[in-house]
Amino acid sequence: MANQTLDSDELLGVVRDRAAQGPAEFWLVVPATPVKDLATKAVAIPMPVMGGTLSLPHPPAEARKRAQAKLDAALTKLAAAGVTADGAVADPDPVRAVAEAVEARTFDEIVIVTLPTRTSRWIHQDVPDRLVQHFQVPVTTVAADDV
Repeated sequence: MANQTLDSDELLGVVRDRAAQGPAEFWLVVPATPVKDLATKAVAIPMPVMGGTLSLPHPPAEARKRAQAKLDAALTKLAAAGVTADGAVADPDPVRAVAEAVEARTFDEIVIVTLPTRTSRWIHQDVPDRLVQHFQVPVTTVAADDV
């Protein structure tokens, strides 16, 4: 599971490590984190065209759009590295996002790639321990150095 860290070297490293241990498939869970909760909140604001009005994207739609773009880029990067992977944009709540994936498939491990510990909302919300309690599957947490 990752969102802002999908393009991190840490995610690629963990995936390569798991793939080196034997045949492996990966499912990327990407919570549609609300834009207001992102570590970087820079959002391009569309400028009105003459006679037009300023319309900002609906926040949930913008969150899903951003998450999908990150997922698409990560899947392309993993495929280029020879890794079999797929994934989906999911609920903004990370525990519910994993629950959506677990309902449809079985996992040997859940890997969470977070922002650096000092800024990670998921770490501060105790998401890794909550996932262990909910799903009784090993959970590995990796903090990205910088995103």
